[in-house]
Amino acid sequence: MSTQTTQIEDETKYLPKNPWIACAPVLLACFIYVMDGTIANVALPHMAGSFSATRDESIWILTSYLIASGIVIPSVDFFSKFFGRKNFYIISILLFTIASFLCGTANSLGQMVIYRVLQGAGGGGIVPLSQAIMMESFPKERRGTAMALFGMGVIIAPIVGPVLGGWITDNWTWPWIFFINVPFGCIAAFMAKSLLFNPPYAQRKKDVKMDWLGFSFLTLWLICLQVFFDKGNNADWFNATWIRWIFTASCISAICFFISQATRKNTLVDISVFKNKEFVIGTFIQVVMMSVLYASIAILPQFLQSMMGYTAFLSGMSMMPRGLGSMTSMVICAFIADRVDKRKMVVAGLLLIGSAGLIFGFLNLQIATVNIMIPNYLMGMGMGLSMIPIINLSMETLSNTQMTNASGLQNLFKNIGGAIGTSLVATMLTRFAQVHQYMMVGNLSELNNNFVERIQTTTAALSQYTGIDVARHMADYSLYGSLIKQSTLWAFMDSFRIFGLMCFVLIPLLFLFKKSKSRG
Repeated sequence: MSTQTTQIEDETKYLPKNPWIACAPVLLACFIYVMDGTIANVALPHMAGSFSATRDESIWILTSYLIASGIVIPSVDFFSKFFGRKNFYIISILLFTIASFLCGTANSLGQMVIYRVLQGAGGGGIVPLSQAIMMESFPKERRGTAMALFGMGVIIAPIVGPVLGGWITDNWTWPWIFFINVPFGCIAAFMAKSLLFNPPYAQRKKDVKMDWLGFSFLTLWLICLQVFFDKGNNADWFNATWIRWIFTASCISAICFFISQATRKNTLVDISVFKNKEFVIGTFIQVVMMSVLYASIAILPQFLQSMMGYTAFLSGMSMMPRGLGSMTSMVICAFIADRVDKRKMVVAGLLLIGSAGLIFGFLNLQIATVNIMIPNYLMGMGMGLSMIPIINLSMETLSNTQMTNASGLQNLFKNIGGAIGTSLVATMLTRFAQVHQYMMVGNLSELNNNFVERIQTTTAALSQYTGIDVARHMADYSLYGSLIKQSTLWAFMDSFRIFGLMCFVLIPLLFLFKKSKSRG
């Protein structure tokens, strides 16, 4: 215990004189990277049309970005030692910026996938390095305020992405969703070079060797896992032989990766941080929260477009109250983060997220816009109140020298959580719609007086424009279409409720953390 105290006291000698200066390049770089993960979603049909690609083929524009960033994230600690953390941070920003320009110039799907891989590889190190820099630049009692500011980029950016992407696509053309990153990326790289503080323990190390075995296992694990999530639902999951093989390869690669990191020296990551109980619990909570966040971002625009008839831009605009809620909670966190027990803040945030999910779970097709705005605002506030304090709680007992490695591992699993949430919600919508359709189709029977009356009324109305037989078929088709729409609505509602309840289940885990100290 005394050794750890002495280590923490030694690390305070390397705090920058004005840590707030480091916030500008870190927040700007983090914002454009996180936003780019969702900005392409609304433009995907336009890009698919430009490349003469199908919807399934165009999905690789999104997944290639996630695969590349997921592979780089655990490697951040190695590259930080090999290049020096500040140098690697600048390299990451520049690679992301150059790849963004190349994405805007792509003429085929193959080119776009390659450029998105480069973009993901460049951006993969930005978030964990940004998190580590923000945590290390402030004394322990001020980290809550600093991370509240950092959360503006992590939480608001994926919400702003669809809105900005929809507006740019409708008013300009889709390449500009990538070109817009170029000036801001150049500014962020210049500011990082000029303003970032580089402590001695974050500088370049000599005789650093690459763990190619671990890197190979990691790459195979994440590629197979992403293919499993992307194609599993369309292939009927484990009913397809090739899906079973892909999943098996992913599991074996993951096991081999962790065994290699635990039994060998000079490995890609240091998994000894998993001995820290707070880090493990905090990471698990964040994984579930990210699955809820990305699932809700995917499911709500689908609901509004397919069920309510919203355009792509309007469905993106529907996410804006969530951003306003996040900004509100950021302001609250900035004032109280270091004065209030962080566990209470996380509990409050999870309660708001869960309540918003349940409110979404009781909507119908006769709602007004305000019925979408209120739960979105509550969910945004919940994300802001809970995400930043849980990062602090998971990192509080780690030393500064462990921050970069721990941030990389934590963000890797958060990426996996987002992929699981997106995949899970797509499966839930498909399966729940089938279940409700099976339950309701029995009502379309001659024994149901309401069905007979509706058929007769609809047939009589349509027979004025066509023959009676055709009118009867049209009436049957109309009522069956209503049944499909109703069963799909139930599927959306069930999904919202389940993700809301998942947040309530996380609350008891917070009692496993020690009470956080406050400045009073």
